[in-house]
Amino acid sequence: MNITLSIDEQVAQRARGAAKKMGKSLNQAVRDYLEQLAGSEHRDTQWLQFESRCLQSAATLDGWRFNREEANER
Repeated sequence: MNITLSIDEQVAQRARGAAKKMGKSLNQAVRDYLEQLAGSEHRDTQWLQFESRCLQSAATLDGWRFNREEANER
């Protein structure tokens, strides 16, 4: 499918430069973004299923509890 977009010429030039730094054409960068955007709903569903399984799990951590101070020690 072809899509036509209207954007400011300066924005297009900057975006083209950013895409080039990634080794992509502007067209490929936009295509990749749209594919990522379209897949985000699927990832959200997968995350909710994972979270549900975790919360319903009977697994234990042998008394271990999250400790913010311990996690941030350097």
